[in-house]
Formats: sequence, C-alpha cells, structure tokens
Amino acid sequence: MVEHRFAGGDAERLKRFADELARSRVDVIVATATPAAQAAQRATSTVPIVFWAVVDPVGAGLVASLSRPGANITGLSLVSADLAGKRLELLQGLIPKLTRVGVLHNSSNASNALQLKEITAATRQRGVEMRAFDVRTRAAIEQAIGDAAQAPAQAILALDDQLIFAERKRIAELAGKHALASMFGLKDFVEAGGLMSYGANGADQLRRVSLYLDRIFKGARPGDLPVEQPTSFELVINAKTARSLGLTIPADLLLRADAVLQ
Repeated sequence: MVEHRFAGGDAERLKRFADELARSRVDVIVATATPAAQAAQRATSTVPIVFWAVVDPVGAGLVASLSRPGANITGLSLVSADLAGKRLELLQGLIPKLTRVGVLHNSSNASNALQLKEITAATRQRGVEMRAFDVRTRAAIEQAIGDAAQAPAQAILALDDQLIFAERKRIAELAGKHALASMFGLKDFVEAGGLMSYGANGADQLRRVSLYLDRIFKGARPGDLPVEQPTSFELVINAKTARSLGLTIPADLLLRADAVLQ
C-alpha cells in the first residue's frame, strides 16, 4: 500500500505529513525536493528515506557526502544550481537582445539560495540585469510576475521549488498575459504552457527512485547507497507559446531541442 501526501509547498503541512508518516512506521519515505526531504529527515532517523529532485543534498545538510550519504537517507540530485548559466544562455539564444530578467525564488527553500547565487553570477557575466522576486505564496507569485513585467523584464526564470512547481500552470498563464518569455528547470512547466525548460529528465529520475527502493527492500542501507546525479539533460521548447509571444525559434535552437511541443 502507498500512502501519499502533497503539501503544495506549505512548510507546516510538510512537517505534519512527515511526522504522520514517521509515526505510522512506513517501510520507506520518498520525498520530492529539498523541503520535503528535510522534513522527512527531521521526522525520523530510522525509517529509510529516498529523495529526488533535490538541488544540493550536501549543502542542504541531507547527506554527509554524495558517495557516502550516511544515516537513513539517500537519493537523486538535480544539480540545478550548476545549470543557471546554461539556462540563461539558452534564453539569450532565443532573445539575442535580452537585457533584463526576473527570477522567481522561494527564500523558505534552502536550495534556492544556492540557485540564486549561481544565476546572479551568470547574469553579471552575461551583462543581463536581474531582479529577484521572493515568492512564498500564490499571491506573491502573481504580484512578482506583474512587477517583473513593469520593471520591465523581457523574461522570467523560475528556480526549482515545490510551490513554484505546484503553480506552474498559473505562472505560465501570467507570463503569457504579460508577454514575458519564461525558462524553467523541468519539462512539466513547458507542458503547462511555459516557453522553455532545461534540466534533468524528471520522469527518468522518478523511474530511478524505484531502483533505490528495490535495493532498500532487499536489505541495503540507504546511507551506503551513493547519491546519483544526472548525466544528461533535456531542452524542451513550447512552439505555440513562442508564436504567441511573437518569437521565432532559431534553427540551431530547434536542432538542440530534445522536444518541441506544438
């Protein structure tokens, strides 16, 4: 039997759900993204935990090292922070005269601090003006995108976060409403109407979670199983969204894309 909990980016609900699962003595807890993994880690030191979609498991204090996680936890990293420069480069490939970008981040998500640091460095290196918007509620997301448009930004770049992910459809709608290009880390955002994504294949990561579960059920200790990092990344473009924004996707970008949604 599978017990499922979805907190929608709410920290208090995450804590409550993690505590509930720990008390119910489940065989293993699967945690999606950094806040959920941290909540599970705080809730139990005995129930095995497998995380995925975590940006920096060492920096977030989840594991001692990638090769030897230690304790009762292991999983898969997104290494999203290292991809900030690449995402900005791809945006500039679509908008050669990109000069201003708004960045959506959630300060209550520990992993967003590292991502924000990386994207700040990337924008400085590439001569792009950046304005960061701290979004911890749905209302804050709506306000941030409106403010970004008035800045005026030409695009928004959303960091990897559970609340931002939960609001992906609304973010795509608002970006379109304000004529903003958008870049994300997961294909799910593009499927929801966002313009582009570049990052690890989320579906593949989720499939690989099952391999960890199989090994744990066969007796392996989570702390002895190395954290896996993605070795390949996918570029996904929404051609319909590009057309609605009046953007022409360059031929070289189309060739590099792993998927173009029509």
